Parts: sequence; structure tokens; C-alpha cells
Amino acid sequence: MSGSVSPLAPKSFVSMPPLRGVRMATASAGIKYKNRTDVLMMVFDRPATVAGVFTRSKCPSAPVDFCRANLPHGSARAVVVNSGNANAFTGLKGRQATALTAKSAATAVGCAENEVYLASTGVIGEPLDATKFAGVLDQMQVEATGDFWFEAAKAIMTTDTYPKVSTRSAEIGGVAVTINGIAKGAGMIAPDMATMLSFVVTDADIAPAALQALLSDGVGPTFNSMTVDSDTSTSDTLMLFATGAAAEDGQARIERADDPRLATFRAALNEVLKDLSLQVVRDGEGATKMLEITVTGAESDAAAKRIALSIANSPLVKTAAAGEDANWGRIVMAVGKSGEMADRDRLAIWFGDIRVAVNGERDPDYSETAASDVMKAQDIPVKVDIGLGAGTATVWTCDLTKEYVAINGDYRS
Repeated sequence: MSGSVSPLAPKSFVSMPPLRGVRMATASAGIKYKNRTDVLMMVFDRPATVAGVFTRSKCPSAPVDFCRANLPHGSARAVVVNSGNANAFTGLKGRQATALTAKSAATAVGCAENEVYLASTGVIGEPLDATKFAGVLDQMQVEATGDFWFEAAKAIMTTDTYPKVSTRSAEIGGVAVTINGIAKGAGMIAPDMATMLSFVVTDADIAPAALQALLSDGVGPTFNSMTVDSDTSTSDTLMLFATGAAAEDGQARIERADDPRLATFRAALNEVLKDLSLQVVRDGEGATKMLEITVTGAESDAAAKRIALSIANSPLVKTAAAGEDANWGRIVMAVGKSGEMADRDRLAIWFGDIRVAVNGERDPDYSETAASDVMKAQDIPVKVDIGLGAGTATVWTCDLTKEYVAINGDYRS
């Protein structure tokens, strides 16, 4: 965690309500950082249903492999997360570390090892000494409490400058339910599921297959629509747990994702996912600006998204934003290199409400002053109309500053 908090951080944090069916504890195991918590344990006293989405990296971490193997069982009793070490590219030692952690957690909670889920974040390629926290899980299980969301979010941070929390309420069949989520992420963030670590819990009673469909649908316009630096992590994990405690209030169990009773729940879940993903972008390493890039008029939604990501991931676009330079020529460049259909002479570009380019050339009413004023804001909307079809997409990114280079130039030292 760097010394200063991102200028794009929330001005205040939401109050996170306890959520029935889950307890949490944190500990300092000294994995990488001194004098700060680096282990989080979540305990479900009764089995929770579980869904997950993970990195598409072809070099996934040992915990990602472990979670993927357990997910078909559909049941969770414990989650153990550590920061400071990703347990990625660690070979047999990595598998031994997940095995030891899972065994210790299962013993502490009194459950099967296939009801344990693991996640690690931090340096890639360093063996993880799981004995450091295997010994603390027994005590954490005893101390775990429901009113601990903010501390839980702090324990999983690496280069994050603030903890990321979000909560929403909804109803299913007239019964009130809550959704709470935490996330970590600041660098090595690019859409390819899930771009960081995030854990979302609800007290709703929803079967695993329905929960998985809700999560898989929800990530597209949220976590998979943001990018800090175009690099997909080895460790990306987003998990959703349903404790089922609302059944005590008479909530009928939901078996299918297309159940009409899920309407407000689905909307609330998607709001939590969007809130958390935007907090990650706003904490991009060294970030001072957030860019919302909307592409319209593309051949298809998929084409629009690829064009938007081409713009969002361009170091030239991102450095121009850092320098508050309304350099729309770089937008033209990024559209042109995206590999998608574009017609130079139909292109139109806006910074905020200011149209800077139209019909393949600079807008006749272009004002450098007006465009520069948009670039001075912390939040910069960029809109590009391709002029070919009905495809649209929105993605979010941040600027690229000297601070990003400084953070990543000495990450291991």
C-alpha cells in the first residue's frame, strides 16, 4: 500500500451491515508486509452455495486451480485469502501450500477440504510458506465476527491505497435480502475475468447453478469492462456466496437464474459488481483520472468493446489524460488499430459534451480551451461514434502517470 491515498478514492466509505450466515477474521502472518493484516478468513457456519469466475490466464495460480476443482461441489464453509504472495508459478510447492492451507482450514472449521476456497495475491514466483498462517486459522475461526467487512477488505490489499467495499439490499418474493462485497486490485488489472480478488456474499437462498449464472452474466458489463494496464493477472478470482439465511424469513429457495423473483436481486448484485469494479479502476496504480470510454455505432457490441478496450489500453491515450491533453488524434489511432471495422470519414469523437472531431476531421467549432477544461476534471467521459452499425459498449480505465512506473519499477524490492 503506497503512502498516499488515491485522489479518486471515495470521500467516505459506506457502512457495511453484518450479513447473516458469514463471519470473518483477519490476522498478521508477516507474509510480506510488516505491521499489517495479510490473512482473511471467512467462515460459513452452515454450508453456503458458491459461484466463481476466474482468470483466463494460461498460467493460473495454485489457488485458482484449487478453487476450480472445488466449485462443482457447490458448497462452501470457509474462505482463506492472503496478500503479499500470489502463490503463482510455484510448481509443486504451490500445490503443497494450498493443500496445507485447505487442510488447516477444514480442521479449524470442521468441514471437508472441498468446502474450502483459497485466494492469494502479491508477488508471482515466490514460494508461499503456508505454515505461517496454517497455525492461526484455529484462532481466527473462534474470533470471526459478522461485523468485520471493512477490516476484511483491508487484509487483502497489496498496492491498493484504500479498501473497497459495497453493499445493497434487495427482495426475493417479498423477503428482504442483503448483498455485501469486498475487492482488492490496483495494478495488473485487465478484463479477462476477474482482474483481481473479490468476494461477494448474500443471505439469499439461491441454488449453485442459478448463482453461477447470475455471476457469469454480471461480470461482462462490470469487472470485464475495466482495465488499468492491459495486464491480466494469474490470480484473478471473483466469488459469490449465498448463505441461505433468508430462508428463515420465508424466502423460497431459487433454483433457476431466470426466476422472475430474482429481478431486484439481479439488479442489486450488478450494482455491487459495478461499484467494486469502478473502485478498482479509481485506485489504479498512480491514477489521477478515471476515463469512461463509450463506443457507439460499431458493427456489433463485441466490436464496440474491442474498440473501446483498444482506446482504454493505449499508453498514449492514458498518458495524454495524465497530462490533461485533449489529444483526440490518439483516439483516432486507437480506433484504427483495434482490428475492427471503422470508416475514417464517419468517425465522431467527444470529450465530455465537447465534440472534437466529426466526419473524419476536426470539428469546425473545435475549441482547444473547452476540450482542455474537460481534461482537467477527475472524471473524463470519452465517446466515439463509429458510424457503421448499432454496436455499443462502455469500458472504464485510468490515466498512466510517472507514479505507476515508480510503483511497478520496484514492486519486489
